[in-house]
Amino acid sequence: MIKPLFQNVIVAINGSGPSIQAAMYGILFAKQYRTRLKFVYVVDSATIRRLTLSNFFVADEAASYGKSLREDGQKYINYVMDLAKSKGVKSEGEVRDGSVWLEIINAADDMKADLIILGGGTERSDFSGAEKTHTVFSQTYKDIICHANCSVMVVNRQRVEQLFRLD
Repeated sequence: MIKPLFQNVIVAINGSGPSIQAAMYGILFAKQYRTRLKFVYVVDSATIRRLTLSNFFVADEAASYGKSLREDGQKYINYVMDLAKSKGVKSEGEVRDGSVWLEIINAADDMKADLIILGGGTERSDFSGAEKTHTVFSQTYKDIICHANCSVMVVNRQRVEQLFRLD
């Protein structure tokens, strides 16, 4: 018997609207396909360290800022886990420290994830006279997509919240 394509799914959370939509999509995905679901928030301590070395932060400020980001991250994790619970989906959550793209990949590897779900950012432009929308990928997303040891899905559904309410 062939094993299911998806058994373990990671959703990257950063508190943005698109990452919350990715969480909602991940919850619906986990419910439909009966996968394990884990939300991961990464405190970008690599950037904080660089800012401290360049004297943008003093050590005490960096520590305080990192602590604040960890607390925010835990709030976001609790929020999306509550959303999952409201749909009858069991989930896990984790706040990590380090380089965002690397820690998302490490979390996926640790879980033996089959899929990483990211929230897609969009940008509107009207350079041609007509309004167009396209997906914007940060360098972090590019690094996750290029280095992940599993599939990566970018959620770019503008009606995810509607789908979530209907289910």
